[in-house]
Amino acid sequence: MRGKRSDEYTMTDIFDNRILCRDCNREMKPIQLIKNGFVLRAIKCDKCGAKIIHPKDEQEFRNFNELKKKEFSVKMRFVGNSYAVSIPKEIVNFMKEQEKIMGDMVKLCFEDFGKVSLDFNPENKINRRFG
Repeated sequence: MRGKRSDEYTMTDIFDNRILCRDCNREMKPIQLIKNGFVLRAIKCDKCGAKIIHPKDEQEFRNFNELKKKEFSVKMRFVGNSYAVSIPKEIVNFMKEQEKIMGDMVKLCFEDFGKVSLDFNPENKINRRFG
């Protein structure tokens, strides 16, 4: 038998294949959906409008929403002439830009009485999925 052994395979993305609409049996076209700053890869049927979001993007979006529901208690410490608050590793790891964030400038503002906002994306760029 020529070619690859049966236990070998090449990892490909499901969206690299031709996908037909379940209802119309027509080829679906790639699109991008934007939800809460995420750009999600998807495909859409031009005829009936059915959409399918890429499974990996959908899972990361679900993980983001679960993390958003969590509340963290962190200590405020005095460092030099400023106060410091540690950001839980779970949040930074989710962003998967840990190396890029460290040492970078972030935007900090007094949002409301008792509320401070920290923006890791001060240029207001839309975040591509994290991966």
